[in-house]
This record gives sequence, C-alpha cells and structure tokens, in this order.
Amino acid sequence: MNDFLTVIKERRSANKFLPNIEISAEELDDIFSLVKFAPSAFNLQHAHYITVTDKALMDQIYEAANKQYKVKTASAVIIVLGDTEAHLNAGELNEGLLHLGVMSKQEYDMTVEGTIQFYEERGDTFKREDAIRNASLSAMQFMLVAKAKGWDTCPMIGFDPDQVQSILNIPDKYIPAMLIAIGKEDTSSQRPRGYRKPVREFVTHQSF
Repeated sequence: MNDFLTVIKERRSANKFLPNIEISAEELDDIFSLVKFAPSAFNLQHAHYITVTDKALMDQIYEAANKQYKVKTASAVIIVLGDTEAHLNAGELNEGLLHLGVMSKQEYDMTVEGTIQFYEERGDTFKREDAIRNASLSAMQFMLVAKAKGWDTCPMIGFDPDQVQSILNIPDKYIPAMLIAIGKEDTSSQRPRGYRKPVREFVTHQSF
C-alpha cells in the first residue's frame, strides 16, 4: 500500500523530458497489460490507444499539438481514444461468461439487449460523452501504471483532434479524448507542485 501511495503522490505532469530516451513496444505492452483492468461502464472497455514512437509521426503530432515542446522530447505520444460504438460489442465481451456458465443464455441475451438499448435510447451526445468519460478513466490508470514502472507522463488536451484523426487515419467512431506524452522527466527546471485544494474545498458531504 505504501508503494501505491508513493506513486499517487509522486505522479505529476512532466512538461519536459530527457531527449533521446527510447521506450520499446514491449515496455508499453507491459503497461497496457495492467491498464486493461481499468473500470468501464458495462465492462465495454471503450478506450483504444495508439502509441506513436516514430519521429516523423511525432513531428506531425507536435504540429497538431500547438508545437508543445514536451512532444519533441517525449519517448512516445499516446493517443487516448473513446469508442462511441463500444456498446455494440456487448455480445462479444460477454460471450466468455456465457461459455463458462456464469451467465445463462437468457441472462446473456438480456444483458446484451439491455446494454445496447441503454446507449441507443440516450443518443449520440451521450455516446460521445461516455466514450470520453470511460477513456479518461483508463488514461488515469495508464499514467499511474507508467509511474509505477519508472516512466513520467503528461496528459494533454491542447491539440487539434481533427488533425490528429487525419494524421493517424483514426476511424470516425473514435473520439480523441487526450494525448499523453511519456518519457523520463527532465527535472533540472522542475517547478514546485501547484496549489492543491484542501479536502474541505472540494468535498461536500451529503448535499450542497
């Protein structure tokens, strides 16, 4: 538990990375092997990630991200996507429980039908919002796991989503929720952590 609390307290957004530090696909996959346990509504696992380590592609992302220096020095840029059609995978995602006998055929059919109906009744705006919401839950887990494994990260919302979508040929059903720059932080000019509200300023018990 103490190790986890240390990760929580020491994770912070890195605005500058040590240049020329490579991160391998194997190291990224090792992080994602734990990210997959992040919560998601109806276990639909809305999040999809694109990892970019190719320097030519990173240069294009740099342009789309308003030329933020952290992209230039990062080991990789991670594009966090939310799937607006994730509910259509309810059948496939619940098949395992059906085959294991955890669900009866009736329960399986009701779960799949109910999940799809839940999203379709609420419309496109809700699908988009929930895709971003669930992708963001997963992204936070990515950043914590990365920190636990010795990598620093910075979530980024300052980018042109349409440009990123075009550069990486992202299908329309995916919404870019954020970018995450990952690497080894250059702490030579690190600022003190910004003001954090005490609990009484952001928590209200029972009712406003």
